[in-house]
Amino acid sequence: MNQKLITILGPTACGKTRLAVALAAKIGGEIISADSRQVYRGLNIGSGKDLGEYIANNHAIPYHLIDIVDLPTEYHIFSFVTDFRNAFESIISRDKIPILTGGSGMYLSAILEGYDLIPVDFESERAAELKELSVPELQLLLREKAESLHNSTDLLLKDRLVKAILINEHKTAHKNDGRPVYDSVTIGIAPPREIVRERITKRLKERLETGMIEEVAGLIRNGIQYDKLEFLGLEYRYIGRYISGQISYDEMFERLNIAIHQFAKRQMTWFRRMEKNGVKIHWIESPDSEIAESIVREAFC
Repeated sequence: MNQKLITILGPTACGKTRLAVALAAKIGGEIISADSRQVYRGLNIGSGKDLGEYIANNHAIPYHLIDIVDLPTEYHIFSFVTDFRNAFESIISRDKIPILTGGSGMYLSAILEGYDLIPVDFESERAAELKELSVPELQLLLREKAESLHNSTDLLLKDRLVKAILINEHKTAHKNDGRPVYDSVTIGIAPPREIVRERITKRLKERLETGMIEEVAGLIRNGIQYDKLEFLGLEYRYIGRYISGQISYDEMFERLNIAIHQFAKRQMTWFRRMEKNGVKIHWIESPDSEIAESIVREAFC
């Protein structure tokens, strides 16, 4: 099993980390995060790092690609693929099993669908052409090119629109013929929708009560601009608007809660698209480590 990859995916608040940690403890694994925000130092509560969960049977489970870059550095999918490969090689060199887990669809697809990614030239002639277009024109173009928009923040700022279009064009031009780069057994957690909705709302309340607003305020004090908060994720976007006085607390909570529910739906749409592209996902309703272990052993042995 030490040459294999295990992937655990699912919508937000479904228990991915909990399952990954429990499974790692059972089979001698180490976790590689596939989360586009947990790479940043300082994004803790809002990104759902929950580092206290990486303990099983009083032992720390090693994790990778969490807290590896500082803001305002932009971390791209190309960096993730490189860092993933390095982490994967490091883990198997120690005869441990890599467990990739997270909810960032593009990151997961890059590994499981085998995107042949090389750095995009954001100063190319094509980039210059796109910069001449209006925001509505760029939004329309991106919607046409992207099979599924996982990150809606790409539609908010012109610079990110241009980069998102270039990445999508580049991804399409350089995608492999469908053969996965890594031999992964992929487990998806898909609780009933009503359970996901309850968990999302409950978790949001808990995070707001345990310092998430203070975390965002601290980022602002440390020089992170409000426009940067807009694309650090839903929590940072709406809490930033609340702190700046654009919306009330109640408006912030309601809008953020709805936005997270919508995000969870988009995640599931993305995962279903991955299945159509040839990624086999073993779906389970809850983060049950015994079921997950039986799936892994049957697939790998």
